[in-house]
Amino acid sequence: MHLTHLEVSDFRSYPAAEVDLEPGVSVLLGRNGQGKTNLVEAAGYVATLSSHRVAQDAPLVRAGATGSAIVRATVVRDGRESLVELEIVPGRANRARLNRAPVGRQRDVLGTLRSVLFAPEDLALVKGDPGERRRLLDDLLVARQPRWSAVRADYDKAVRQRGALLKQAGHLWRAPTRRSGGPRLAPGETLEEARDGALATLAVFDEQLAQIGGALLYARLRLLRDLRPYLEQAYRTLSDSDTRAGATYRSSLDPGTDVTEALAAGEVPTQEELTAAILQSIEAVRTQEQERGVCLVGPHRDDLVLALGELPAKGYASHGESWSLALSLRLAGFDLLRHDLGTDPVLVLDDVFAELDSGRRERLAGLVAECEQVLVTAAVAEDVPQRLLGPGSRVFDVTLGSVTARASGSAQQAEAPEQAAAQP
Repeated sequence: MHLTHLEVSDFRSYPAAEVDLEPGVSVLLGRNGQGKTNLVEAAGYVATLSSHRVAQDAPLVRAGATGSAIVRATVVRDGRESLVELEIVPGRANRARLNRAPVGRQRDVLGTLRSVLFAPEDLALVKGDPGERRRLLDDLLVARQPRWSAVRADYDKAVRQRGALLKQAGHLWRAPTRRSGGPRLAPGETLEEARDGALATLAVFDEQLAQIGGALLYARLRLLRDLRPYLEQAYRTLSDSDTRAGATYRSSLDPGTDVTEALAAGEVPTQEELTAAILQSIEAVRTQEQERGVCLVGPHRDDLVLALGELPAKGYASHGESWSLALSLRLAGFDLLRHDLGTDPVLVLDDVFAELDSGRRERLAGLVAECEQVLVTAAVAEDVPQRLLGPGSRVFDVTLGSVTARASGSAQQAEAPEQAAAQP
């Protein structure tokens, strides 16, 4: 699998730009702020329908543009060519076309391109909030099997709806205050009747959240089970140490459920068992949920706990160890997809090498040099290992609004534009 053409219009800093790509290593060189990351962000958007930099789509549309942003990508897999066209429309539903034919839902194009992207923001996988690590798992789930995009969306909707109901009915359980004056009831309705009605409605949402959440939790646990060996190997190779990188799943389930011990041991209970455990856990925190008006149980409250040796990585890992672990998570995802798909996803390394010492740079280059297609961004050529700049690689100069291919991608010609201009 590889990209042969990427084109953007009114995307980020580009009124218009396009680049022809080939299998192998392509290096985008340019000073900071020139738009290198914008291009690989566009490629990542084709693969995931989301940005690795922002949560909303509006910033993707060029400032001052009167319409929408367009991203087009030509993807080749097993000798067959596919064209994906995405229109990003602020404030409205985005539109998508596959091979020039409109698709019913934008997510129908998922799976056409699979990619794994590592960027400086990924340091948050180790040092950041649980949401970063949940997103890692869920994005990898969708890359593995695109149908999980719909499950993920359904679960998010169930959490929002149930949370809204808890907030709306919260006055029925909270003690009255001078300001509230007690719960608001329908004419002729007693407080007990109002509470019974709210609980009956809540039970429907409990079941919905547990069913969808059980499916999502089951898929995450299976994914993590398959990912662990690749994570251990990637970290061992990249760090050149015998320290074991580990990852365990911390759920929000009540410790008294039957599946708690299985989860602690790294086992994967059945989907039915997980659904039942979510319902049991919801019942255990019923009072707290009613008082706080939030959903306290489910995959949206879980975390992926990373460790190096016997110590948790968060708070104990050094800066270099954190970089190695975050990068190893992405490389593990790449290897897992390679195994599942029988072909390489596109690997994107966005300003990665500047953050690594020389040893880690060379070891990373050794791991990725033979991948089917690697897109690398860097401010200067010196940051990129020479083995990725040899014959067969392609080098592009990126300046504000312009992408220019060099005649050759050899190391001798891969100097940054301002350096090359200084040569006699």
